[in-house]
Amino acid sequence: MIISIIKLMINIPEARSLKDKRKVVKSIKDRLIQKFKLSAAEVEDMNSIRNAVIAAAIVSNSKVHGETVLHKALTFVEDAFPGYLYETKIFSEYF
Repeated sequence: MIISIIKLMINIPEARSLKDKRKVVKSIKDRLIQKFKLSAAEVEDMNSIRNAVIAAAIVSNSKVHGETVLHKALTFVEDAFPGYLYETKIFSEYF
């Protein structure tokens, strides 16, 4: 079993409150879950108004498959939310 994980560090410059930030974060998470069938959650910087860290994961039997899906998800987020990402990490763990 292989778990592939993507970590998205996001800057939301137009957010003026946590409510504004959470609207953007929820949109990103919901779209990743719906389009790519990933598990997703905000994992860090929850009280920061303009920064968020979202992690998403997929379980598969192939590192290549898992990381391919995550690269497609990354491209999707870059296209749908231009200028928001400032750092990303993709990795896989074997169990």
